Amino acid sequence: MRLAVVVSGMVLLMVAAVVLPCFLQAGEMSPLSSYSLLSPIRSGNLTVFPVVTRKSYETAEFLTLDEGLRSGDVIVTEAGQAHGLIRRPGVPSVIHPVRDAEVNKLVLVNNSKRPLLLLAGEIVTGGKQDRIIGKDRIVPAESDPIDLSVFCVEPGRWVPANGKYEFGSAGGVAGGLLASPVVRGKAMDAKDQQQVWESVRSSQRALSQAVQVAGAAPAVNATTSYAGVMDNKEVQKQVDSVAEPVQRNYQSVIRQLRDKNAVGVVVAVNGELVWADLFASTQLLDKYWPKLIRSYATEAVVTRAKSREVDLKDAEKFLDLLEGRHETAETEPGVYRQKEITGDGFKVFELTSLLPKTGFTVHLAKMAD
Repeated sequence: MRLAVVVSGMVLLMVAAVVLPCFLQAGEMSPLSSYSLLSPIRSGNLTVFPVVTRKSYETAEFLTLDEGLRSGDVIVTEAGQAHGLIRRPGVPSVIHPVRDAEVNKLVLVNNSKRPLLLLAGEIVTGGKQDRIIGKDRIVPAESDPIDLSVFCVEPGRWVPANGKYEFGSAGGVAGGLLASPVVRGKAMDAKDQQQVWESVRSSQRALSQAVQVAGAAPAVNATTSYAGVMDNKEVQKQVDSVAEPVQRNYQSVIRQLRDKNAVGVVVAVNGELVWADLFASTQLLDKYWPKLIRSYATEAVVTRAKSREVDLKDAEKFLDLLEGRHETAETEPGVYRQKEITGDGFKVFELTSLLPKTGFTVHLAKMAD
């Protein structure tokens, strides 16, 4: 295959051998598609390698969590708020408070006529504590209430926000909020509430140090809410200083290479490859990109030490290695399959849609372990 590399606005072609599992159409048996990495976009200690593919899939039907919460078609509330509810055809599900909330469980109802895509690391604010989604999954259209596995990212509060049990997208953060890779990884991999709390506190301390010069550290330390810290104006300035140059360059590159089907990125911080996100289509990547880039930029802000400069071959090697020594899978028949692969020094999380006319991987995340 050919690897596209962008240098000074010119497109060069180089021969490479980066063969990865493909996004499969329903009924396809072998992963023959492949991805290519573009030259890196750098901002400070953050490096992002755009990933393109020759084939993407129709994903317009999928609803994102932010879209669903804004429209009111998706309701997220404390566990126990949908007791005894059975959906009747054509009648939206409603929430009725009946018992105490639980830290690591929420209830979600999708009243939309579209399937809902949830990404691990997405943050919802409200209820008795802000929470982070624990794993990728798909919720079918017009669903009955489902138990949603979550972790708390606000250990200092256990009372309803504004007297309400329901949740929304993260406050003043445009486009919603996705936790930084280190926090996101603790939820996905460790699946341990204490480790999630420790990563939140560590990020809060690092962000406080980063904004001390601006005199905003007391405001940062005044809240235990991860979303509240990220909503701090001085924190946003720090994150924007890293995210915005990457955003501008990324959009410029993709405009030039729109027909290349950009579907994801490989991410390095301080010369260390830490993460990759791949989607089934450019359309899905575009929807998540604003919150993805801020997630990566936050990681760069809290890990300021400068290391070596990662190059294209390093990123190719990181993305090429997806097979591991251990694999587990969770399946909701006819809806989705979520696979977790453990390798030497990495984890891969792959979400495949099993809905009618799909059968392809909707999202794949890889984290350095």
